[in-house]
This record gives sequence, structure tokens and C-alpha cells, in this order.
Amino acid sequence: MRPIGIRHTPGKLKWCSVWALVLSVAIYVWTGNALILWLPVVLLFLLLCIVHWKNAYWLLLFSIPLSIRFSLATTLSLSLPDEPVCWLLSLVFLLLIAHDPRILPRWWWEDPLVLIIVLQFLWLIVTVACSTVFFLSLKYLAAKTWYLICFLVLPVFIFRDKEDHKRAFLIFLLPLLVTICCIVYRQALFGFDFASIGMAVSDLYMNHVEYAAVVSIFYPLLWIAYPLAKGRKGWVRSCLALLIVLFIPVIVLTYARVAIVAVVFAAAVGLALRLRIAHLVMPAFYAVVIIAFTLLARNDRYIDLHPNYHQTIMHKDYGSHLSSTFRGRDLSSMERLYRWVAAVRMSAMKPVTGYGPHGFTYNYRPYTLTIFKTYSSHNKEGSTTHNYFLHLLAEQGWPGMLLYAILVPAVFAHAQRTYYRSDDRFYRYCTLGLLMAFAASFVNNFFSDLVETHKAGALFYLSIALLILLRRKSNEQRQYHF
Repeated sequence: MRPIGIRHTPGKLKWCSVWALVLSVAIYVWTGNALILWLPVVLLFLLLCIVHWKNAYWLLLFSIPLSIRFSLATTLSLSLPDEPVCWLLSLVFLLLIAHDPRILPRWWWEDPLVLIIVLQFLWLIVTVACSTVFFLSLKYLAAKTWYLICFLVLPVFIFRDKEDHKRAFLIFLLPLLVTICCIVYRQALFGFDFASIGMAVSDLYMNHVEYAAVVSIFYPLLWIAYPLAKGRKGWVRSCLALLIVLFIPVIVLTYARVAIVAVVFAAAVGLALRLRIAHLVMPAFYAVVIIAFTLLARNDRYIDLHPNYHQTIMHKDYGSHLSSTFRGRDLSSMERLYRWVAAVRMSAMKPVTGYGPHGFTYNYRPYTLTIFKTYSSHNKEGSTTHNYFLHLLAEQGWPGMLLYAILVPAVFAHAQRTYYRSDDRFYRYCTLGLLMAFAASFVNNFFSDLVETHKAGALFYLSIALLILLRRKSNEQRQYHF
């Protein structure tokens, strides 16, 4: 999809913007509705989509770290400005595909990762139709649609060469650094108190878990940016080296244990890729999980893991928080267990279609075991399973969970094949970095369910989209050599 040119574009843009501004101000004066003043912004962005497709997409990437979530109702929220931008870009894409249904290349449809995600989407439609909370599931389906369009499909037309990859890295890094600086500054005002992390990240991120996820997912990209900056000006590599060092205390100060695990796992996956065994990582991981689950399920041994209700509390300092984790007295870990048990028991009642997207929160309580209850089990925030596998099992049944379970090792094998087929150093490093970012995302989602959040979810699908494109690049290189 090439940027569409319009003759005399600057003049037309100028006059369109002037008339849109005049019209919106007039309507605002007449009605007193300040939302009307957004009209020229929306119109100018639509014109930008028509005039220069890439710049509109770069604005979307830039807006993601800076976007703020607003609650419009009990079950409805909006992330501004990235979600409306996603709507507009999705609308433009739908118009283009209506004009030319073959606009997506055949090689993209034939990629195995695309096939799996298409099957996931088709099954999602089935589970929405069978949902116990139909309208909430329908809203979920709409959000999933524009997420897939913007972060899985559109990159096919945006990322054409190496400069696009470099530009995307910088465009996401700069606003991310702004949010990190703001949060660290707020933490400093609170004396870096563990209990105040929620207030420090408020507005900028949904919670400290999402903040930790975004930082830990992006961190491996800094690792590969440093060697790729070889030959550039000295200050560029110095800045990257400084960021690599400074991100370590930033990740620790997110006070999310899973972020540290995610970074370690990402590094291990990177090493496995270099050793040509990345495709074995997930089968080995699944084997360990299945063995552990089997042992715990036998004779209901999982009951022995139940917490002591009065001793399982939320600690006010991070040291006690970590030590309580190993003693089984940490509130967040035990609350996860409470939800996990409920999700498994729910699947026995609706094993095929599940309860529908967004259905867990409204249906899980009858399936909980009181013996696993904690002080936070009232769940006022309406959070879900805190494990994406079980989240899918409860809401989309066994088919939904199994498709995701297939997708993850497929991404690992896909990246390893691409890495060793490519002869270009830049694209090999990009493949390595994206696989490590995806690995960090996997770990974060194993202890949460962030694929549908607007920041961590965008990185999840964008990493897959770029790995698909890099495989295409490697195939083109081999055809060229032959």
C-alpha cells in the first residue's frame, strides 16, 4: 500500500484545516460542546491517512506509550489518543480492502503464523456468538479487530526497508522514556515506596503490572540496538549503553517480579536461538507445566497450596513482598491461585466455547474454593485470571487455549528458521530482538492477561507482524542468490 498522493496537497490541506477549524469553532460557540473542537484534529488525521499513510501510522506508534485510559462507564473505557487513531486507520484499511480485496499479498496469507491467528479470530467469533455476556463480548471482538488490523495487518504496508525498522524503534522509545521519567520522578517524590507504585503509574498505565510489562518487553530491543549502532556516531552507542544500564533499576523499581523473570527468560531465549535450540524451549516448558499440573491434580494435592487467610497479606515493602512469595504468604500470588482454580473448574462446565470474552469476571465466583480466598478476592477492579492460557480456557474453551498454545512455539520456530535463513546482519539482529521481546511478552502474559491491553498488546502483535515480514525478507534474499 503506497502513500496516496494528491496534487497540490499542501494547499488543500491548508484550506481544509482552516475551514474545519472555523466550522468547529462556530459549532462550539453555538452548542457549548468542547468535544466539537476535536473535529479539525480528526479531519486532518483522515487527510494524513490519505496523503501519507506511513506518517499516520508513525503517529499511532508514537501515541501508544503516552496514551491515557479514561473510564466512561463501569464496563467501558477508552484509551486516548491511540484507540481513536486505531479506529480511523482501521476504517481507512477497510475502505481500501473493499476497493481491492487482493490488497494483502498471497505470501502473507500463506504464513503459518497468520493462519493460526486467523483461526483464533474465527473461533473468537464463535465464542462471542455463544457468550454469556454477549454485548461485552461483542465489544471485545470489535477491539480485537482493530488491534489485529493496526498491529498485525498494517505493518505489511508500512515496514518496507531497514529505515522503517529503525524509525519505529525510535518513535516508540522516545515517548516510552518520557513516561518512565515521569513515573520515576513521581516515585522519587514518594521516596520510592513500594506501596505508592500504583499512584506513580496512574494515568499513564492501567497499573504497575502493565508498566512493568511494556518496559520489560521493550528492553531486549535495546540489547540488539547497541550492536546495530556500530559505525554510527559515538554518542549514539553511548546513549544506548546508558539506557541498557538505566533500564535495570527502572525494571526493578516497577516492583513487578514477573518483569524480572521476563527479562531473564528473554535473554535465555536469545541464547537458545544462537544455539539453534529456540524451537525446543516451549515444548520443554509445556512438558514441565503438564507434569506439575498432573502431580497437583492427583488426589487433589493442589489443596495443600491453599493460603492462610489471616497471614496472606499485601506487604508495604518490596523485601517482605519477595520473601513472602517463597513462603506462600504473598497476597497477589495466592489470589492468582484462587482465580486459576476457578478457571479450571469453569472449563469443566463449558469446555468447548467457554463463557465468552469478558465472561470470566461475571461467572467465576461460583467456581472458586473458599479455602483459597484472600483479602483481595472481592475483586473490585474486575480483573481476570492473571494467566492468559487459563483466561482463554475459561472464556474461549479448549480450542481457544490450544490455538494460543500452538501459536507461541510456532513463533519461536518461525524466528529460528528466519534467523538462520537470513544473510543480512541487520535483519538477523532484528529477528533476535523481536523473538526476545515476544518471549518477554509471553512470560508477562503467563502471570497476567495483557494481550488485549492497548500498550502491551500492541507490542505482542507487532512483534509477530515484524517476524512475519522478516521471514519474507529472508525468502527474498534466498531467491536473489539463486
